[in-house]
Amino acid sequence: MANETAATQASDQPKAEAKASPVAEPKPTEAAPAAPPAESGAPTASAPAGGDLGAPKKKKPAGVCPPRGKKLKKVVAANAKKAKDAGTIPLKQAVALIKSLKRSKFDETIEIHINTGIDPTQGDQMVRGAVPLPHGIGKSVRVAVFCPADKQAIAKAAGADVVGAADLVEKVQKENFMDFDVALTTQDLMPQVARLGKVLGPRGLMPTPKAGTVVPANADLAAAIKEFKAGKVEYRSDKTAQIHAGVGKMSFDDQKLVENINVFVEAVRAAKPNGVKGNFILGIVLSATMCPGVRVAM
Repeated sequence: MANETAATQASDQPKAEAKASPVAEPKPTEAAPAAPPAESGAPTASAPAGGDLGAPKKKKPAGVCPPRGKKLKKVVAANAKKAKDAGTIPLKQAVALIKSLKRSKFDETIEIHINTGIDPTQGDQMVRGAVPLPHGIGKSVRVAVFCPADKQAIAKAAGADVVGAADLVEKVQKENFMDFDVALTTQDLMPQVARLGKVLGPRGLMPTPKAGTVVPANADLAAAIKEFKAGKVEYRSDKTAQIHAGVGKMSFDDQKLVENINVFVEAVRAAKPNGVKGNFILGIVLSATMCPGVRVAM
């Protein structure tokens, strides 16, 4: 009897311990608070489709024009076809055709391009000069004059925009002053101006006797300044043996453009170097700022 009582107490003891120490139930985890809705107008961050947020944006390469629209492409293609189909035509017809191809709102510059038969590798065959056009080029020209003090008043009265001597040479050399389109100098100041060759030369502004920008001692300085202010055009052959120059504006009358072009072409013909054999002028093309080129028979 005692043994049965002890066995019963031993079997009931684990149940009592189980009741005394119940297993702790896991507590429910609290949900993370939801982000507040974005205010209206506030920018929302969105990850890019295939890249990091910190990746630098690709820049357009310099000198690349934006893509043309369909309408502009059609106009440009039609104008190019008209110019090509016209072939080589007389000067008057070429001027009229260029004007009919105008598509911009601003007053375009009429340009002439002459292909010569010189050898650009030969220094004695370089073509350079200046010619006053009878009707100007349609724009104001800023003229700088290097001259001694006794001639500075004459230069200013003739219309020069910038006048000086050693002070102007120093200003160009040290301050890189380039606020002019044409540079003239008197012959006696040429040794000082020669120091500016590395500065003015690459820009085509260096005075030279061939271009008429070096005024001799016995020449009329005021007349030289007035010629350039009125529209005296400088020209020079480039590395491809071609000459480029502006000869007027689209707003000029046809007859004025024809006269300007004739005077320019005759001046280039007269500047033919002695070393050139065969034909000197191989071809002439007339164009405008936003128009295709038209071949001219002259």
